[in-house]
Amino acid sequence: MRDLNIPETRHPEKAHRADNAQPRKPDWIRVKAPTSKGYRETHEIIRENGLVTVCEEAGCPNAGECWSQGHATMMIMGEVCTRGCTFCNVATGRPDALDVFEPGRVADAVQKLGLNHVVITSVDRDDLDDGGAEHFAMTIRAIRKRSPGTTIEILTPDFLKCPPSALETVVESKPDVFNHNLETVPGLYQEVRPGARYFHSLRLLQRVKDLDPTMFTKSGIMVGLGEERPQVLQVMDDMRSADVDFLTIGQYLQPTPKHHAVARFVHPDEFASYEKAAYGKGFLMVSATPLTRSSYHAGDDFARLRENRLKKLGEAAV
Repeated sequence: MRDLNIPETRHPEKAHRADNAQPRKPDWIRVKAPTSKGYRETHEIIRENGLVTVCEEAGCPNAGECWSQGHATMMIMGEVCTRGCTFCNVATGRPDALDVFEPGRVADAVQKLGLNHVVITSVDRDDLDDGGAEHFAMTIRAIRKRSPGTTIEILTPDFLKCPPSALETVVESKPDVFNHNLETVPGLYQEVRPGARYFHSLRLLQRVKDLDPTMFTKSGIMVGLGEERPQVLQVMDDMRSADVDFLTIGQYLQPTPKHHAVARFVHPDEFASYEKAAYGKGFLMVSATPLTRSSYHAGDDFARLRENRLKKLGEAAV
């Protein structure tokens, strides 16, 4: 039986890789261990509903803070991914068949947690003809039925091997925010995100706007992987050419010695500089800090995103 707690079986594609030293984290990126009552209650609800969270699977440093407030990012379609990105701690291999009851369990957990805003992500499912698009749509519909006042943000795979109808299925289910992360600069894709294609991911985000111009789109990258500042600024320009509304930039943290090495820890002042540059390029919303992750403070950020769009529309009408 496969034990995902053992690194060699969790990441068989990385077992042959030489170890990369894990540098000591600077003070600005340290977080406290979770101990709150809210954290324990969230943990219990997730376990009772038999759900997987990307917070745990990806080893997110913000899990303690988010879970203490009842915010957990659900990861649907299993805990095993068909891709083997060198930065990611989610297990790699052949996934199990889809659980048709999972959308209902996710909706039940969202209702129990009383979420005003929920983020739903998934593993890559290259083994499925539609990449799991219909499963995303079923989950969105189930949440709408149980919690009609909850806004829904999805963080999807790239649907690289799927027909165009896969993306159409997801967009037609009307999530409030469609997020797909570019993850890094194009020059690092072969090493960091093998199996993915930078311009395919960029076009995916553009197609969302083609299908529904009113839908908010969001994308993010990590820094500290070996990229240079001009490359990051070019990614911003590429995202704006695809009419992406919301940009996130966070520090890459190395899960194990077998993962991609941390090239450097980016100082908070540099993140502030990226944020200023991004707003100057026309993004409606930017989150750029060492601990920024796709779903970190997602509910509060969505409220600001809507306000910023309304403000921009008001200014355009004057």
